[in-house]
Formats: sequence, C-alpha cells, structure tokens
Amino acid sequence: MHHKHLLSAAAVLVSSLSANAFAEEVNVYSNRQDFLIAPIVEAFTKDTGIDVNVVFIKDGMGERLEREGRLSPADLVLTVDVSRLMDVVDKDLTQPLDNKVLEENIPAQYRDADGRWFALTTRARAVYSSVERVGKRDDITYEELADPKYKGKLCTRSGKHPYNVALTASMIAEHGSEYTKTWLEGLKANLAQKPQGGDRDQVKAIKDGVCDYSLGNSYYYGVMLSNDKQREWAEAVHINFPNQADRGTHVNISAMALTKHAKNKDAAVKLMEFLSNDQAQHLYASANHEYPVKPDVEPSELVKGWGEFKSDTLPLTDVAKHAKEALQLLDEVQYDL
Repeated sequence: MHHKHLLSAAAVLVSSLSANAFAEEVNVYSNRQDFLIAPIVEAFTKDTGIDVNVVFIKDGMGERLEREGRLSPADLVLTVDVSRLMDVVDKDLTQPLDNKVLEENIPAQYRDADGRWFALTTRARAVYSSVERVGKRDDITYEELADPKYKGKLCTRSGKHPYNVALTASMIAEHGSEYTKTWLEGLKANLAQKPQGGDRDQVKAIKDGVCDYSLGNSYYYGVMLSNDKQREWAEAVHINFPNQADRGTHVNISAMALTKHAKNKDAAVKLMEFLSNDQAQHLYASANHEYPVKPDVEPSELVKGWGEFKSDTLPLTDVAKHAKEALQLLDEVQYDL
C-alpha cells in the first residue's frame, strides 16, 4: 500500500507538470503601468485561458531587449509614444506580422506597412488655455504659439521629452528644418518660465496665473478631471485642438509589436488580435482617456465630451524619421536652458 501511494503521488505530480508545461502564456514588456492594462488582460485570459505576464518598463525597453537578445522572455511589447516605438523597431527587435484581423481593425495610418507595429490608441497634443484670461480657442495653431504676441504666456515641459520631440518632428515633416528651428526659437522666447515638470504641471501653472497657454496631451485632461486633487486645475482651462482649419491636430499613439524572438508567438498574436477588437479597444482607450484606433469604437463619454476634432493624417512613420533631427534642433536653440 505504501508503494502504491508513492506511485499515485508521483503520477499526480507528473500530470501537473505536464499540464503546466503545455499551458499557453504571453510575456509582455510594457511602457504602460500594470493597472491600466489589467482589465484587458483579465478579459483576454477569461476568454482564452491564456495567461499574460506583464513587466512594466518605464524607460530603456530597447536597450533591455538588445541586452537579452535571443534569451529575452518577451513575446510582445506595448509602447507609448511613436519615438519609443521606433527605437525598438529600428533596432530590429520586432518581427513583421501579416494578419488580416489586425489589418481590418486598425487603419493603415496607424500601423506599419510591413506589419512591424500596430497602434492601439491615439492621444492629441492639445493646447490648453486659461478659462479666466483667454477662453476657448478653436482657431489656435501650433505655429502661432511662436508669435511675439504670446511672449510670457506659454508654459511647456522639457522640449526634449518624447511628446514634444514628436510634435517638433511633425513640424519638420510639415514645414522643414529651417522653419522649425525658427519656430522653436519663438516658442522659447514666449515661455513664462523655464521648461519643467510634466504636462499636468503646465495646466497647474495656468491655474496659478503663471501663464495663459500650455502644450499637453489630451488624456491628461481626463486624468485631472478624474482626480479630486487636480480637478480644479482642469476646470481652470479649456482643451483646444490646434490646426483644425488646415492639416489637423498632431496625434501620438500607444502601440504593440511582436518581438523578434517571441517564444509564444501564436498566443501573442491572439492577444494582439484581442487588443484590436471592439471590447478591448473600448477598455484600453477608456482606461487612460484616449481615442480607440478602430474607427467604429467610440471613446468614453468623458472624452466624447471634449468634442470631435480633425487629426493630422501624416503617417507616424514620417514623423518618427525626423525625431533625431528634432532633438538636434532643440539642442541648437537650447530650448530647456
């Protein structure tokens, strides 16, 4: 009987190990914090039985993937900002994917022509204006913020932050390098204070009377409105979508890409397809007050309340290729000094 019990226990152990060995999983490296994607991950696992392991990496994702090489456990990367995305892509750390579901759900403007990355959400680079001293500015443009009439009225975070680098790169793509350098010099001359803090700090500066205008991502408006301590900052400003009379507002993205050495490719592709469907698009965009890329999925009620706007149709790959030049120009004009 003693031997039988031993054999029975061994059989259970082997069975358990075998089941775990064949259990599907996906390992994700993400620039986006865990709590923002947890509801989507939970819904995916519930639907498919596939476990998702998320590692939050604030900065240096490309360097980490390079260092890990073929031994990297990452199957999928989730990035925020096109410059961070292209850092991973340009280092040849992703693999192309030809997938009809993704092509049907995600417009061509928001995915790589060779299938190396796919956008999930967009966020606008908005101009915030003081409710008290300025009012709503539906006619505002990025270009006019460099006009001397705005001297001492503008606040921004560091020009070299990826969000401002992407905007500067879009200006290069639209107007060329010489114009953009002059524009940056004009922006710097109009600053009410040295670039500092984040996008929300600029809105607080407007509330405090330091400046009348600021540059900031649209989703921060939702973040502030949803925060008891920051709601009064948001209520002190209007959110304006620039360049509505011409090319449209510059938008950036959050995106996903299949890693070059993905060991759980099939499961990772299933997760990518899930992230592009209606349910996940709504959840993913609502979690951070962004806009779904899938055309027939509406944003949250809060975001819809900001009104519709025309976004710049310039392909983000065209923006990304000017990122290094944008950084050079920001250095040349010493924007942050």
